[in-house]
Amino acid sequence: MYRTHHCSALRASDISSTVTLSGWVASRRDHGGVLFIDLRDREGLTQVVFRPEENAEVAAAAQHLRGEDVIQVTGRVAARLAGTENGKLDTGAIEVVATALIVLSKADVPPFPIDDDVANEDLRLAYRYLDLRRPALLNNLRQRHRIVKIVRDYLDDAGFLEVETPVLSKSTPEGARDYLVPSRLHPGCFYALPQAPQQYKQLLMVAGLDKYFQIARCFRDEDLRADRQPEFTQVDIEASFIHRDDLLALMEGLFVRLFQQVLGRGIPAQFERMTYQDALNRFGSDRPDTRFGLELTDVGDIFSASEFKVFRGALDSKGVVKALNAKGFACITTGQIEDLTNMARQYGAKGLAFIKVENGGWKSPIVKFFSEQEKAALTQRLGIEEGDLVLFGADKWEIVCEVLGRIRLRVAEIQKLLEGNTDLNFLWVVDFPLLQFSPEEGRWAAVHHPFTRPKDEDRSLLECGDYAAIRAEAYDVVLNGVEIGGGSIRIHESDLQARMFDALGVSAEQQEAMFGHILKAFRFGAPPHGGIALGLDRLVMLMLGAESIREVIAFPKNNRGQDLMSKSPAPVEPRQLRELHIQPRAAKPE
Repeated sequence: MYRTHHCSALRASDISSTVTLSGWVASRRDHGGVLFIDLRDREGLTQVVFRPEENAEVAAAAQHLRGEDVIQVTGRVAARLAGTENGKLDTGAIEVVATALIVLSKADVPPFPIDDDVANEDLRLAYRYLDLRRPALLNNLRQRHRIVKIVRDYLDDAGFLEVETPVLSKSTPEGARDYLVPSRLHPGCFYALPQAPQQYKQLLMVAGLDKYFQIARCFRDEDLRADRQPEFTQVDIEASFIHRDDLLALMEGLFVRLFQQVLGRGIPAQFERMTYQDALNRFGSDRPDTRFGLELTDVGDIFSASEFKVFRGALDSKGVVKALNAKGFACITTGQIEDLTNMARQYGAKGLAFIKVENGGWKSPIVKFFSEQEKAALTQRLGIEEGDLVLFGADKWEIVCEVLGRIRLRVAEIQKLLEGNTDLNFLWVVDFPLLQFSPEEGRWAAVHHPFTRPKDEDRSLLECGDYAAIRAEAYDVVLNGVEIGGGSIRIHESDLQARMFDALGVSAEQQEAMFGHILKAFRFGAPPHGGIALGLDRLVMLMLGAESIREVIAFPKNNRGQDLMSKSPAPVEPRQLRELHIQPRAAKPE
């Protein structure tokens, strides 16, 4: 056998035993002819000692070992000398005195030290198989495995069946751009890689499976960032004869179990619930971070008759005026104010009005336009005190919420409001808008997806065309300002689904071409149903405190969508393209 134990298994109780270990040379230290090797495998480290007096031939052979060589060692377990124990290692009380050595594989010099943090992420990704040898990344994958196992066990206990759905499916408009796969057997036709198993899981409900889940691979051709990859994994869940509150309670139980068993941390059995409207009004975000204050406050009524044209103009145009009070932040520098102003412009504002309260006075170019009554009302509503910084937004409601929401997060970062914060603030954001008008496309679009159910009390608004006021039976779960999952109660009636498509500007012919299969299925008796999808990569990232989902995925793409290790995407042979009936066009010169 290659080994009798893993490299983390031996303890003082094994002293005098003869053992065989296999693994990688993690480090070597030569102490005057006595060689010490830290041998590493997936489970940990064991110190191995090569002494000439024990076996001169083996000790001599060991002198040729280098880092990352793969070896097999047989030897006697011995206690470390007093004072040389390593309390940081599980095997720190013992060492293995080698009596036999077999070199299983020699290693080139690695492009970076395996035991150090490497700043160059592209280099790490190019040699990901070496990067994964680092204990931190290895632990991330181990914990991801535990998280997935707990999810599976929890849903199995709740009566859910794990069912796989197709990866090659049909391209339908569901938000992001599809990855397309050309068909060799059907020239000019394409499969699409699934952005989510949305239609399939609803069809499983029509089929009567009642409770389904899947650890599903999903694909979206969209811009990348730290918590987004072109291919990702979600915990996909759907159930029949279920109301929103049933689903939310199910998920709360899952999170309680996950955080207790993986992190040893208790979380509330019920999460706070906040409407979409309230989340935007108070925090400027539909995924609010509630670990700190800096809430947005509407001050429009204070300036309804103001002489300040910027505020008055926004209100006369049926916009809003909102403010946030950054307590104690009047010390902000001119450069920081400029950065915040540029950020405001980036997200649609024309500028950023502010007041600094210093030395008993209000310092701002806009203060001269305020009446004493307006200043008094503002002071009372915002609790303005010496040392405060008040920031304003005046524009359309959506723009003001977006801009001040971004500013709020940036101010919290500058003020280090979350430094050392270990809170776990879960909340549900509910009652999203069902539809949102897209000026670019000149039509209404689904905020989530076209299968989301309108709230029953708002269905009449769908019939009369008051689309902006319709709320959806949709919900997102948010942890510390990061959306980790979202779902909805679905439309299960074919006539209501067709009416939803009408509102989206999808003609009857287009409905039949793109969604005929699911509309037909609904005509054969579909149960009321709903579900949710959790972003597994994002959830694991948050639970483990990683900075990017790339740290919890074995072989991620970089921020340009490239696999630097296998050098993909890559050109293919012309023969392959001919078989797929594809004729590439030459790239236009820049």
